[in-house]
Amino acid sequence: MAATFSFRPQEYISSRRSCHTAATAAAPPPRIIRSTSWRWQQHARRRPICRLQCRQQVQQNESDNRPTQNTGIFEPSIWGDFFLGYSNPAASSQQQTKMAERAETLKEQVAEIIATSTRLHERLHIIDALERLCLDHLFEHEIDAALRQIEAVDVGDYDLSTVALWFCLLRRHRYRVSPDVFTRFKDDEGAFPADNPAELLSLYNAAHMRTHGETILDEAILFTTRHLEAMLPYLEGPLAREIKSSLEIPHPRRVRIYESKYYISTYEKDAMAHEKVLELAKVNSNMMQLCHQHELSIITRWWQDIQIESRLPFARDRLVECYLWILGVYFEPSYSRGRIIMTMVIAFVTMMDDIYDSYGSEEECEIFTKCIESWDTKGAHDLPECMKIALEKILDSYQTIANMLNQEEKYRMPYLRYFIEKQARSYNTEVQMRQEGYIPKSIEEHLKLSLITGGCPILACASFVGMHDMATKDCFDWVSTIPKMVQALSIILRIGDDLQSYEREQLIPHVASTIDSYMKEHNVSINVACEKMHIIKEESWKDFNSEWLNPENAYPKQVLERIFNLTRTMEFMYNQGDNFTNCINIKDTIHSLLVEPFLVIM
Repeated sequence: MAATFSFRPQEYISSRRSCHTAATAAAPPPRIIRSTSWRWQQHARRRPICRLQCRQQVQQNESDNRPTQNTGIFEPSIWGDFFLGYSNPAASSQQQTKMAERAETLKEQVAEIIATSTRLHERLHIIDALERLCLDHLFEHEIDAALRQIEAVDVGDYDLSTVALWFCLLRRHRYRVSPDVFTRFKDDEGAFPADNPAELLSLYNAAHMRTHGETILDEAILFTTRHLEAMLPYLEGPLAREIKSSLEIPHPRRVRIYESKYYISTYEKDAMAHEKVLELAKVNSNMMQLCHQHELSIITRWWQDIQIESRLPFARDRLVECYLWILGVYFEPSYSRGRIIMTMVIAFVTMMDDIYDSYGSEEECEIFTKCIESWDTKGAHDLPECMKIALEKILDSYQTIANMLNQEEKYRMPYLRYFIEKQARSYNTEVQMRQEGYIPKSIEEHLKLSLITGGCPILACASFVGMHDMATKDCFDWVSTIPKMVQALSIILRIGDDLQSYEREQLIPHVASTIDSYMKEHNVSINVACEKMHIIKEESWKDFNSEWLNPENAYPKQVLERIFNLTRTMEFMYNQGDNFTNCINIKDTIHSLLVEPFLVIM
């Protein structure tokens, strides 16, 4: 299924009266288990109890003392204000100066390694390693120059692993190389006569950069999946772990920064590893961690002010998890402003989601929506105090973001406001549908609304707001149409979320899911509907890859990469479970990336 929808900035979600007529027209990667500090262990033990007590106290203090519908099924975050008081052992100015000086020396040496790598397999391996180690942003010019040369290489005489890495790497960088390079690896019966698990894994990962009509890549996925699953019980060590992770989330769809520290530990044992690359990876990881910790302290302070003043019993207290999500969209230090802005947006969108989904009555949600549309709190006098303050904080946060932009960048804010208003209207329509027990009659009808309420369009726009000159007005005009790339991202999120959340949402009043719509449309069982959802999701990945490789999307690669990375984070959050809701699943990833530094002797 390749669903395509048309969206225009002037188009609005229908009100309750026209709702019916308009409607009809990620298991995370391998977790890094390390020894944790005594302080963090103590904090992790006491935090859930503290959050529960706080929530109970807030609910008792609420003037209307209303029960919330969904809050009881969410685990509280364990982090709270942890990053306000955390002191990184590498945070001294003297240590930071030493790291920066050492990094500059190592960068020169690694650039020389890239320049002197001449054999194809060696060049592919070093570029792939730099990307997995999250060092590629330090060598953009060197990598771009190498890729232009690599594209022109005739790979007719190379082995399957080399060809697969060549194909995958080039497609990841928007080179539309032909899948015909794999034809010679098939036998007369159409199979790939390879029994080496490393080769099969390379082919499996490369094939997941497929687009529609690339039959040989479809066949390669079926073949390699079957054989890798059969081999896995008999394998051990890093290769077994890599195969298991790839079967859950193929490598081109994985979030590099989430796995970077684990990959550093495996690269250390790689026969082709370069000592200087390894050292730079550790130093750079520590430097980025300091940057990320500083950003988290800023965002935590902002979020605490909202929580204290609004006293809203949030269903999901997920500030640190929101930041982790956005860290997957861009981790590089140059995007610090973008991360702060985008984390603020996803945090208050989550707050809006909880208001509409768990807290506000139908009438209150209608008032709240009108206030968002008018961009004014004057009409909020009939709302509970906490919803009034939440509304004020959303508008205040918008102004805070505007103040972070230079004068020549202020034009970006109306685009963000447009999506905030669209988000509120869409949430409100879902409230009305939930109250009426309405189930959209088809997947297409469902997605016209739910791909907005999933939050991907507003996050795609928000990912551009904090970027620098490369995000032009043309980029904002493009993303405001909700183009095919953003539609594919939205469907991947919507289907993934519904597959992982369906059973939990049956326990509470909740708007109908895409699974419900498919069962209603085709009169099939839940098992058949879920199987179809997986197929739709894979077809949407083909849609996404087609748009990624589409030369007509002539926007800077760094801009489009934000949307690709956002799609990858959706896979992580919703592939093997709802990791955003069940935040205990990702605490080790957060601790590894944002708490624990590498020990590096300077």
